[in-house]
Amino acid sequence: MKKHVVVEREIAGRTLRFETGKIAKLASGAVVASYGDSAVLATAMRADPRPGLDFFPLQCDYREYYTASGKFPGGFRKREGAPNEKEILTMRMIDRPIRPLFPDGFVDEVQIQAWVMSHDGQNDTDVLACTAASAALCLTDAPFEGPVATIRVGRVVTDDGETLIINPSATQMEYSDLDLVLSGHKDGINMIEVGAAEVPEADILAAIRFGYEEGIKPILEMQLELMEKTGTTEKRAGELLLPDEEIKKQVAAAVGDAMEKARRIHGKADRQEAIGTLKKQMLEEHFSIPDGLLYTEHIAQEKRKQQAGEAFRLLEKKTAHRLIAEEGARADGRALAEIRPLEMEVGIFPRTHGSSLFQRGETQAVVTCALGSGRDEQVVDGLMPEYAKKFYLHYLFPPFCVGEAGRIMGPGRREIGHGALAERSLLAILPDVEEFPYTVRLKSDITESNGSSSMASVCGGCLALMDAGVPIKGTCAGISVGRFTNSNGSVTHVTDIIGEEDFFGEMDFKVSGTREGITGIQLDLKARGLLIDEIETIFAQARKGRIELIEQIEAVIPEPRSELSEYAPRIVSLMIDPDKIGKVIGPGGKTIRSIQERTGATIDIENDGSVNIAAVNKEAGDLARAEVEALAAEIKVGTIYEGKVVSTKDFGAFIEIVEGTDGMCHISELADGFVKSVSDEVKVGDMVKVKVIDVDANGRIKLSRKAAMQQPEEAAVE
Repeated sequence: MKKHVVVEREIAGRTLRFETGKIAKLASGAVVASYGDSAVLATAMRADPRPGLDFFPLQCDYREYYTASGKFPGGFRKREGAPNEKEILTMRMIDRPIRPLFPDGFVDEVQIQAWVMSHDGQNDTDVLACTAASAALCLTDAPFEGPVATIRVGRVVTDDGETLIINPSATQMEYSDLDLVLSGHKDGINMIEVGAAEVPEADILAAIRFGYEEGIKPILEMQLELMEKTGTTEKRAGELLLPDEEIKKQVAAAVGDAMEKARRIHGKADRQEAIGTLKKQMLEEHFSIPDGLLYTEHIAQEKRKQQAGEAFRLLEKKTAHRLIAEEGARADGRALAEIRPLEMEVGIFPRTHGSSLFQRGETQAVVTCALGSGRDEQVVDGLMPEYAKKFYLHYLFPPFCVGEAGRIMGPGRREIGHGALAERSLLAILPDVEEFPYTVRLKSDITESNGSSSMASVCGGCLALMDAGVPIKGTCAGISVGRFTNSNGSVTHVTDIIGEEDFFGEMDFKVSGTREGITGIQLDLKARGLLIDEIETIFAQARKGRIELIEQIEAVIPEPRSELSEYAPRIVSLMIDPDKIGKVIGPGGKTIRSIQERTGATIDIENDGSVNIAAVNKEAGDLARAEVEALAAEIKVGTIYEGKVVSTKDFGAFIEIVEGTDGMCHISELADGFVKSVSDEVKVGDMVKVKVIDVDANGRIKLSRKAAMQQPEEAAVE
């Protein structure tokens, strides 16, 4: 019987609570973590490894159930389906700080599930789920070298100036220029996610330091207290899939010198071919399996050959580390802070609203931009309040970009994560909606890849935005920084890492921003952790590379084009009296549909009276605007209109002066002198000039044709 334990502590003015031993008692570890009125159930399972597996199969799953906030799923099934983008990004946030904290060679099944059970609409559950997952994992016997804690830091302006906030509420985040998600353990920081509005490096560092001291440390203490009170099972590593020391020595003796030569080959394809050939020769010459062996002997030899393959990989990693950390010799021959050769071009496709090609070394992104109206906004629904996105970026990574013929399928977790990073990096430079009311979509197709394709999407995305004529606030670029440690513990940082430096290295620290400051960060760390001083050094190196990229981008296109593409819609914005919205829309939408059908424009009206008119050309937009303005115009006494006679009576004629608005012209006001019959002067369908002579308290309009005829020189309102 598992012991029921509760641990509580106040974090940022709200109670963080961990509870275990009550729900999901058959799980290896289970914790209900609550913060405010939001709660997450996190479970962790550890099971024996699957036969033949040669990697760590950590599974992290996060789901937001609509019942948590009293909502119903949309659609006919009324049941949650595939995970949405927010859920997938949270799964990645759970995985990234936890995965590196397992020992090398550990291949047992570890499965983490986090379910949102209650959501108060203010305290979001993504960072809560990350911490709850760590707490649940700490209660298992898996050799997890944690715990880790995850928090969010925001920054708002108060009477006391700029104020940093731990785990800001949804309302506070609306006023924050910083969205920093931070994970760490007792030895430092091991995951960073940032979306920021051009925040300087020094301010980001201050937020990281604040978050670690005020948020992460106390939550780590809570998890240790939880482990102590539950009497957590002793950790059990099990059988680690590591090569035997004798095999490692044999591999090193056989191919050590040849490996160093192969790692010094600068071309990716040539280097990979040489290393592949070297591995094949080594296995055939030293670890081949003779024919005619008994089954048990065959299995033993097969295991020995498998270990030799892993020893070869470890030797390649060690060699790559040593060459960079001790000699500064990178695989492609660059200096440590040197950026790969650049090639950029804009306007590469004639019918897109904006397009670009960005090439950095052997990484290439082709980015296209589309401009649309409010109807093209992406509505995001979930447990947090529904909102509409006017900017979104989609990232695609096809198999051919790495020279493979792989399975063609929808975007995976990696693609969604890379697209989200590029999206939030560029979001900060977009103009305000009042200035540029378009919905903007970027599509980044990675057509070649050898590292940092997400940062290529940032650079290519900025080029495509400028080519489309989007009046961005500043040029934005992204760069990655890697980390290598030699045998004596000294650390080397390299700029603009290639794929192998990411694979064999300890870190992929991506930083995006403008000259003014940072707009996006993503840290993936395989080493134990980073201290603040090292992050400061990385920021300085990344900034130098970023400024160099910005200068190269501006050499291709110095500023956004002054005119939109001829194929882009034209959006006209205006404000009308909110009381006139119903009149513009008309009964059942009849009036607004009529305008759209006649002009070919689309009209979107907000509750505050703001109107956006999108049309394929300026003439259609101006015509639609004139009709909307006429409908919403305030009818003033003394104004002359060109109106249409819509009906006649014995006592006068009803004349529509603007669509949906008519007034009555009494028979005595139709002409000078005596008028015997209304039909003698006007007939239904006639266009006549009339002057407004009175608007009574009920809004009834009195018109005079006679008065308008007496002022023929005045222009009429049509």
